[in-house]
Amino acid sequence: MRLLVAEADASLAEFLQVRLQQEHFAVQLVTSADHLSKVADKAPIDLILLDLNLPGVPGPDYLRILQSRWPDAPIVLLSASTAVEERVKGLDAGADDILTKPFAWVELAARIRAVLRRRTRPPREVFQFEDLEVNRVSHQVRRAGQPIELSPKEYALLEFLLRNPGRPVTRAAIIEEVWRIHGDSITNVVDVYINYLRRKIDAGADRPLIRTIRGVGYQIGGNHHAT
Repeated sequence: MRLLVAEADASLAEFLQVRLQQEHFAVQLVTSADHLSKVADKAPIDLILLDLNLPGVPGPDYLRILQSRWPDAPIVLLSASTAVEERVKGLDAGADDILTKPFAWVELAARIRAVLRRRTRPPREVFQFEDLEVNRVSHQVRRAGQPIELSPKEYALLEFLLRNPGRPVTRAAIIEEVWRIHGDSITNVVDVYINYLRRKIDAGADRPLIRTIRGVGYQIGGNHHAT
């Protein structure tokens, strides 16, 4: 996924670029509204991270310009102001989230993932991925028409993978999403539950769906997409 990072502080911009790339995002940096205006309107942007102190940006009202250029890209604001009024104004202007500086990286990363989840969550009740069917309301799972019984954690893990079809997700992201444990510590619990899931989802199937991405984590499918 491609993120547009508009940040005036050069050291913070570089830090964000490095950390986001470690999370396997492609990052385009801009340091002023003038630079931002030169980004092609048709450039593929999945999320915009906008510093409200960016030179040439006249406050939250500028969001409407960005929304007209990239209507499908959610916007997360970064603000040096702690004033409630500014945060409210930014959200009312159309921002999907706002974070006050200074902030912890793990919190920003979690907010980005949450915003992307909300924007990419399928509107229908049922995930259909190849011959795998998952009902998000009843939590019933079937593969090739055969019912599969999953524990709550196994189901949460499977749904998280399905929200990122064909894209690798890190063990840290899985721990945070499924177990709600924040931080960079990684345990082998993810690997254990992936094995549980594989035994139930892929056992006996002609085509395994769950893939290990060495040095990264796991993904479901290849270049396919859930519907």
